[in-house]
Amino acid sequence: MKKLLTIATLLSATGLFAQKSFTRADSLRGGLRPERTNYDVNYYHLDVDVDIAGKSIKGSVEMLFTQLVPETSQRIQIDLFRNLKITGITDANGAPLEFQREEDAVWVTRKVAMQAGEHFEVNVAYEGVPTEAKKAPWDGGFDWKKDDKGNPWVGVAVEGIGASLWWPNKDHLSDEPDSMRISLTVPKELMGVSNGNLESQEELGAKTRYNWKVSYPINNYNVSLYIGKYAHFQDTYHGSEGPYDLDYYVLDYNLDKAKEQFKQVKPMFDCYEKFLGPYPFPKDGYALVETPYLGMEHQGAIAYGNKYLNGYMGRDASFLGLKFDYIIIHETGHEYWGNSVSMKDLADMWIHEGFCTYSEALYVECMNGADTALKYSNSWKFRVANDIPIIGSYGVNNEGSGDMYYKGALMLHTLRYLVNNDELWFRTIKDIQRDFRFKTTSTDEMIRYMNGKLNKDYTAVMMQYLGKANPPILNYQVEQKGKNLELKIKWDDVSPDFAMPLGVTLKKEGHFDPLLITPEVQTITIPKMKAGDFKIDDQHAYYKVSRKKI
Repeated sequence: MKKLLTIATLLSATGLFAQKSFTRADSLRGGLRPERTNYDVNYYHLDVDVDIAGKSIKGSVEMLFTQLVPETSQRIQIDLFRNLKITGITDANGAPLEFQREEDAVWVTRKVAMQAGEHFEVNVAYEGVPTEAKKAPWDGGFDWKKDDKGNPWVGVAVEGIGASLWWPNKDHLSDEPDSMRISLTVPKELMGVSNGNLESQEELGAKTRYNWKVSYPINNYNVSLYIGKYAHFQDTYHGSEGPYDLDYYVLDYNLDKAKEQFKQVKPMFDCYEKFLGPYPFPKDGYALVETPYLGMEHQGAIAYGNKYLNGYMGRDASFLGLKFDYIIIHETGHEYWGNSVSMKDLADMWIHEGFCTYSEALYVECMNGADTALKYSNSWKFRVANDIPIIGSYGVNNEGSGDMYYKGALMLHTLRYLVNNDELWFRTIKDIQRDFRFKTTSTDEMIRYMNGKLNKDYTAVMMQYLGKANPPILNYQVEQKGKNLELKIKWDDVSPDFAMPLGVTLKKEGHFDPLLITPEVQTITIPKMKAGDFKIDDQHAYYKVSRKKI
């Protein structure tokens, strides 16, 4: 097998980075520099008091770190949006630490230089009015709403824009804490819900403090809060690694609807455990929390806002009449892809969204059969824009094309066809879940891993979908030559080493035979066939067709 270049090198060499101008603020937000890479986050305790009337928050974060390398500088970078005020930063002994702001980065100077392996603590107190979302969850921020009875109903979603929109942290996806606590202080007539398990609650006069614990690594944009007049009901799922809790927090007047709609959860987990493996977070359980926005994959506490309707807000986006709740199925898929197996850099978000969208088709295959799943997968083709590459620019907190969802899933759909061995394919999917569980990864690492598991180099194929705006473009012509048919066929707009087979009708009987197609023109004579009888398999792979003269 030839030596593989890193994905970043391939993208730079071929000019496939998404074209955009970036600023110092982008580099501070998305880049890795010694002030970030010299330490590892072990634990956060986020303690926040929410003033709903003032749309403001006040709180603190206790941060526990481990120094990774000996250093001469005492400076580290943490992050908090500059519209929020830091009222003080102290060490473990309560001694104040000096800090300076640059854009949304905060440079903290410790008292002494740290040695490798040493542990240290930083405590940040802060307050202010956080960014309000105009259209959560797509633009990010707090969503201050009221329910149908006029009660306050609050949520926050910050994927992409960053967790430092509302709490101080090391806001880079490559570093997740090993565990976390979230304390929410809210008006006593409401409930504050967050990730993990509710450890305790304290009555504080007109307010209640809810203390939640996350037992696993968690990426920072998954940390969330929900405030509302919630009713709570519970069930248990008996998974392959033991039972775990299913918790549901819904507006009190929607309790009956929720109990009916959420019956879809257990069959869904039957399917995901079959195709993906065990649920990654059994100690923390699984929760659905009703939100004023559509949905988000917040770890162990999925945001649910699909109004107890099947499809996408009641619309059957598959055009197949399938009767499942898209938000439940898709956002729970992220417990595997995004929450357990996580990207190191926002540029590689396809690892979350492509695999998760593909998991929808596996759910459909489990519930409705392979033929229906094939139709479901092909429905994605009408939603692909082919505008810019799926992979964004590294080090500047830049995501690529929204095609990461459907085109990313179609790439995986195509790979399954190319592998042509379902036992090997699904073993590889489960192996990814096992070997990258609670880890962060990259496109480069994921492709190398899959090549090794699938016993073949699929780099050129995968990078065609991920690193270029267009999928492979199939150029072919057929010409009648007496009783025979002459076929000319090649791939266009691909790298020189790109080769991918497709099923074509090379015999009069009409069944598909695999033909390895390359960027070089192949001329094939098909005996005793008319042009109208020639077919190419357009169901098991994603490509565009060109009829430019060869």
